[in-house]
Amino acid sequence: MDTRNARDGYDTRSVPAAATMQAVVFDRYGPADVLRLAQLPLPHPARGEVRVRVRAAGVQPADCSTRSGWFAQRGIGQAPFPRQLGNEFAGVVEQVGADVDGLVAGDEVLGWTTANAYAEAVVVPADQLVAKPAMMTWAVAGSLSASGQTAHTAVQALAIATGDTVLVHGAAGGVGTIAVQLARLRGARVIGTASRENHDYLRHLGAEPVLYGPGLAARVRELAPEGVQAALDGAGRGALDASIALGIEPSRIATLVAFEDVQRLGVRGVRSDRNRARLQELVDLHDGGRLRVHVRDIHPLSHAAVAHRDVENGHGRGKVVLMVYSTFGHAL
Repeated sequence: MDTRNARDGYDTRSVPAAATMQAVVFDRYGPADVLRLAQLPLPHPARGEVRVRVRAAGVQPADCSTRSGWFAQRGIGQAPFPRQLGNEFAGVVEQVGADVDGLVAGDEVLGWTTANAYAEAVVVPADQLVAKPAMMTWAVAGSLSASGQTAHTAVQALAIATGDTVLVHGAAGGVGTIAVQLARLRGARVIGTASRENHDYLRHLGAEPVLYGPGLAARVRELAPEGVQAALDGAGRGALDASIALGIEPSRIATLVAFEDVQRLGVRGVRSDRNRARLQELVDLHDGGRLRVHVRDIHPLSHAAVAHRDVENGHGRGKVVLMVYSTFGHAL
């Protein structure tokens, strides 16, 4: 394999076999302050895998739930400490394993992984990567893969179509922002719940905003007296009960967060079905100017705790992103 990057002349063989990288880890469950930087061995790609030098990694509410122990308390995703975080990223291909076609060192890509993207480098199967368009910023590229595919999975599962009125709970968040736009692209009318300060933002996305909290069902009925056909819950906090109260068929109510209520209410629990074709569709929509990804805050990798507190405040719009500035090898 040719390990030379034609773009800058960098030879990946010059990286020492024993090289290390910086990564965010945590040694116990707890508040954001448990996150710390650590030196970990630089991973190497096996057959069919690619090592990517990370430039940006999105921060998701699920990352916060993992760090706090919320998932562990429910028997989900338990693993030995120290643990890493991060499920979406963008960066530059640095090393390519055997039997990988179509990718070479120097290619700019975005993709997804499982709980290790808050790092200077990540190794993933080649089919979890797509090319980053030249005009897509690193921050946007690093925050699209996981949240975007979750929204796409949910809108597809609910069979949103022209003529539907759809209620999106938590519509201003990272997943909600994408879900609103995808539903609109399918010809649906969208009503989105959000705090009052995010109502203008939702209008720009093409949604009709409504304040969440007590009395939500009545406020939605006032906006849509003819009824609502589907609902997507990305917020929790009673969103499913409000959706049921609106008379929506349970099979067309989906939650991304309140899985403990799925059986009680007979609604759908949706988890992201991530695949290359789905991500490529999202990238093409963005590249064609039909999908907006809003990045509200950017933090360096060393400020992961600040980024988690930012996400956990629960009222921000769009995405929070960690930018990764390499401390070894070559500057990207």
